[in-house]
Amino acid sequence: MEKDFNLSQFDEYREGNRREVKKANGGLPISLWDTYSAFANCYGGVIILGIKEEKDGSWKTTGLKNVSKLRKEFWDTINNTKKVNINLLSEDDVETYEVGEDVIMVIYVPMAKREQKPVYINNDIFNGTFRRNFEGDYHCTRLQVKTMLRDQTERTVDMEVLDKVHMEDLNYDTIHGYRNSHRTLKEGHPFERLSDHEYLRSIGAAAISDEDGQLHPTAAGMLMFGDEYNIVRHFPEYFLDYREELDPTTRWSDRLQSSSGEWSGNVCDFYFRVYNKIIKDIKVPFKMSGGERVDDTPVHKALREALANCLINADYHGLRGVVIRKEPDKLVLANPGYVRTGKKQMRLGGESDPRNKALMKMFNLINIGERAGSGVPNIFNVWADEGWEEPVIEERFDPDRTVLSLPFVKKVAGKSGEKKAANKSGEKKVTKKTQEKYEAILDAMQTDKWYKASEFESIVGVKESRIKVLLKDMTEQGMIESIGSTKGKMYKKVETI
Repeated sequence: MEKDFNLSQFDEYREGNRREVKKANGGLPISLWDTYSAFANCYGGVIILGIKEEKDGSWKTTGLKNVSKLRKEFWDTINNTKKVNINLLSEDDVETYEVGEDVIMVIYVPMAKREQKPVYINNDIFNGTFRRNFEGDYHCTRLQVKTMLRDQTERTVDMEVLDKVHMEDLNYDTIHGYRNSHRTLKEGHPFERLSDHEYLRSIGAAAISDEDGQLHPTAAGMLMFGDEYNIVRHFPEYFLDYREELDPTTRWSDRLQSSSGEWSGNVCDFYFRVYNKIIKDIKVPFKMSGGERVDDTPVHKALREALANCLINADYHGLRGVVIRKEPDKLVLANPGYVRTGKKQMRLGGESDPRNKALMKMFNLINIGERAGSGVPNIFNVWADEGWEEPVIEERFDPDRTVLSLPFVKKVAGKSGEKKAANKSGEKKVTKKTQEKYEAILDAMQTDKWYKASEFESIVGVKESRIKVLLKDMTEQGMIESIGSTKGKMYKKVETI
C-alpha cells in the first residue's frame, strides 16, 4: 500500500473533467460504472474512492471500510460481462493509498480503442453507454452508439458498395472535372488511359458487387461524384453548407448549400467551389520559380488541408452536416462526428485514422490531404509562421461535432499569458448568479441577429461595463460570437453547427 498521496498529482486529469472523486463509504457506488463507461468512451480518466469534494472545490478523505473486500468486489464486477461489457484494466490500474488514518483507492481508466467502443454497462448497449463532458457523465444517444459501432471496423463506411445504384446515377461533369485535375497534376499517370468506369473502379469510387457481379458506385463514389438528390437516399442527413458572414448588418453575404438544386451538391464540387471562395482574400506574396510566378503559399496549402480534412472526417450519417463559415477575422470548419484519434492526437499528428478512407484516397490522388496524419500539425505550424493566433480544435457532444477555428488575427506580444489566464477562468465553475445572467442574455438573443452590449443593460440589470465582461466570458466559452473592434463590437448567439 502506497503512503504518499496528493490530489494535485492528478491535476492533469482536470482538463476535460477526467478526474472524479467518490465517497464510497457504504461500498462501491453505483455511479462508479457510469463513470467507467464515460471515461473509456472518451479520453480515459481517474476515479478516486474515499474522497469527498467540498463545494469550494477542496477535498477531504472519508476513508474506505474493508479495502480488500472492496477491491475484490471491484474486480468481480468489472469482470462480470452482465455488468460491464469489457474490462480494460489490469492490476496496475488500481492503487491504494494511506492518507493519515484513512485509506483511499485510485482507479485509472484508459481510453478504449476504436474497435472496443462502445463500452457499456448492465448488458444494455443503448441505455448503458456513457460519455464524459464538462458537466459529468451523460447517457449516449442511439445515434452516438451507432456511430461508435460503425467506427469499429477497419473498412470505413464509404467503402460500401451500393448494389442498387447504377453507374449512370453519378454526375459525369464532376467526374471529368476531377479527371482533368488529376491529369494536370500527374501527367502520364497509369489511370489516364482508362475508361470512366475503369477509372472510377481504380480510385475506389466504384466496385464489383458480390450480389450481381456488376460494377456499382461505392458510398465514397456517390458522395464525391453523385447528385445531391441521389446522395440523400443513402445518407439522409447529408448536408454541405458554406456561409460568408462578413457584414454584421446582413445575415450572410454569400451562401452555398448542397440542397439548393443549382449545382450538383456533391463533395468534390463543394470542395473546389468553397476553396476558391475562402482564398479570395489571401494576400499572395510575389514569387518566381523557373521564370513563372508562383501563386501557391503555405497558407493556401494549409487551407486546402483544413477543408479536405473536414470533408474526409465527416460522419455523413451524423446530424447538422458540414458547415464552413467565413468571417472577417476567421474561418470556422465544422463537421459531424467526434475525432477518431482523439483531439490531442489530432493536434500532435503522426496517426492517420480517417473516417472515410476511400474519400481520402480520392483527394490524395489530386494532391490534396496528408495520408501520414501530418496535415493538422502543419496547419498549426503555418499559422505560427504567419504570427496569427493559434487555431482551436473543439469537440462538441450530442450531437458529436468537430470544429476547427482558424483565426486571421495577429498575436499580440505579451498577451499570451493573459489569454491563458482567460481560458483557465472560462474553465472554472461560474457562480449561479453569473450563470443566470448568461442565460438571460442568451434568452434575449434571436438567432442570426447581432447586438450591441448596451442592449442588454435593462435585461440583465447591470452597467454596460459589466455586460461587456459577461459577453467576453461568453465568447470565450463558445456561447456567443463577436465581430468588430472594441468600440463598435457586436455579438450574436452561436448557431449550433
